[in-house]
Parts: sequence; structure tokens; C-alpha cells
Amino acid sequence: MGQRVLLSEKEINIILHRLACQLLENHLDFKDTVLIGLQPRGIFVAKRLMQILKEEYGVAHIHTGFLDITFYRDDFRRGDKVLEANKTDIDFLVEDKKVVLIDDVLYTGRSIRAALTAIQSFGRPKEIELLTLIDRRFSRHLPIQPNYRGRQVDAINDEKVKVLWKENEGKDVVYLVKG
Repeated sequence: MGQRVLLSEKEINIILHRLACQLLENHLDFKDTVLIGLQPRGIFVAKRLMQILKEEYGVAHIHTGFLDITFYRDDFRRGDKVLEANKTDIDFLVEDKKVVLIDDVLYTGRSIRAALTAIQSFGRPKEIELLTLIDRRFSRHLPIQPNYRGRQVDAINDEKVKVLWKENEGKDVVYLVKG
């Protein structure tokens, strides 16, 4: 099993800043916009973006939440592996808000489909956008595309994209792993 670095810590940081600028350009003061990080790994992207927007661009208040999609997945109870639920932390309504769903890797699109169903429990959004750090464009099972993408990756066959975060694994790096 071999792996190569797709993104270094510096490159991840540059991409996150670019994504923050794109969000700022489209949502200005974030008065009617909420950021929702998908559990478990989209929360790292959401937290970093929120930090950049607040500290470097002076956005005073951004509603940010974390959404667990475990029980909305179409593969729930289908495999031998027991899926472990995470915590949903959304203490606001999304009714008539612009929602930006945030995840680390867009692969088949099934997680996003589950998130679209799950978010309805918190109200009816005015609009939903998708932000992803990595877009694996040749792997989609559903017609879902990101509005904001950090990097597009053409991973094929048995290749996997592995994202490591300082907060979880001790370093920021994205690998392309050959199975």
C-alpha cells in the first residue's frame, strides 16, 4: 500500500483561506447564512473556516453547527461494520437561511444526500450550498456537485483520499493512498 502527499499543511492553509474568501464574497456579513460541518470530519473544515472568517476578515458572528448523518445514510445497517453515531450540535433554526454544508471529501455524494434529508429537521432552508476540501470527481453515484471546492482529485479504482487534521491526527496533510 503506497501513498503520496496530495496537499501539505501549507497548501491546505492556502486552500482554506481561498475558500473563506469565496464564502465572504458570496455571503458578506453572514447575517442570513449558516455553516454546517458534517460529522465526523467536515467539522474540522467548518471550524477552520469559521476561525479564518472571524480572525482575519472580522466577520463578527457566524452561526456554525455540526450535523450527524449516521441514521440518514442509505447504507445504515447494510454492512457488517456497525456505524457509530456522532453528535449533532445545531442550536439554531435554518428556516429561510442560506445553509453551507461543509465536508472534507466529496466522494459518491451519498453523505451529502443524507445531509440534505437530515437538515430538514432544523427548518426549511432558503438555499443550500456545498463546500468540500477535496472533490473526487470520477466517483459520484449521485448528481451532486460542490459550489466551493478546495482541490479536485482524479482518484481511480482502489485509490482513496485520506485527510489528516492537527486536531485529530496531529498534523494537516492529505494523502492519495493506493489500496
